[in-house]
Amino acid sequence: MTAETDWGGAPSVLRMILGRQLGVLRGRAGLTYKEAGAAIGVSHSTIRRMESAKVARLRLPDVEKLLQVYGVGDRLEIDTFLTSVREANKRGWWHTYRDVLPDWFAAYLSLEQAALTIRAYEAQFVPGLLQTEAYARAQLSAGDPQAPPKVTERGVALRMRRQELLSRPVPPRVWVVLDETVLRRPVGGAGVMRAQVDHLIELGRLPHVTVQVMPFGHGPHPALRSGAFHLFRFRAPELPDIVYLGGLAGAAYLDKPADVMVHREALDRLSAQAAPARSTEDVLRALREEW
Repeated sequence: MTAETDWGGAPSVLRMILGRQLGVLRGRAGLTYKEAGAAIGVSHSTIRRMESAKVARLRLPDVEKLLQVYGVGDRLEIDTFLTSVREANKRGWWHTYRDVLPDWFAAYLSLEQAALTIRAYEAQFVPGLLQTEAYARAQLSAGDPQAPPKVTERGVALRMRRQELLSRPVPPRVWVVLDETVLRRPVGGAGVMRAQVDHLIELGRLPHVTVQVMPFGHGPHPALRSGAFHLFRFRAPELPDIVYLGGLAGAAYLDKPADVMVHREALDRLSAQAAPARSTEDVLRALREEW
């Protein structure tokens, strides 16, 4: 039993891993939620929340008692697990942006920062990871025109900080399919759009970034009804693939195999139907000329 700690500042993802490891250990010990809770003096619902990472933090005394109840007798193994718990309880860097960060989106940032692979379909806007500063500012301003300039600038700074993961020594694999609408919708004016298209061309030359365009002329495609969605895959074997569906006032995070499979297959079909990645630069250059 080990706990992975090198997650690039994504403590809630690490908490998910630890919770799943605790669930495996409980299963091996043959204990129910109720029995495990009774053994350390907490409710069965507390054990459930710990295993599903629905607690704000893991209490070290509770985790240590559980490990002992589950038959983990090696002191070094226990100490290693507890070290990971301490790491998981730390706040991510994005906590400093909590004034402009909805609680439901903090979970997205944790997934994004920890992912091995990020795949996405976008129907309206360039995704945050690939935006220029000017495009981000224009989008945020349009989304909340009543926001004070200082708030908008904080949102832009958060978006730019997120993009640092693309220049990590070992960055995630990012593969995005953009509907052609994204590149024709005027966000910030012609100059902003030209610069944004240029930025997409530059990013598409990176070995770990793939951008494809779904042309209007293709007709119906698998994501017409669903709209935008993102799919995350992780290094840790304890974590399943997770699908993110965002909205104006909240988000859904799907990890049931059947739900994930539907979205993964949709992404596969989208990437097969979109213009091939090898021609993306030519497609983008042609669209840029129209601005």
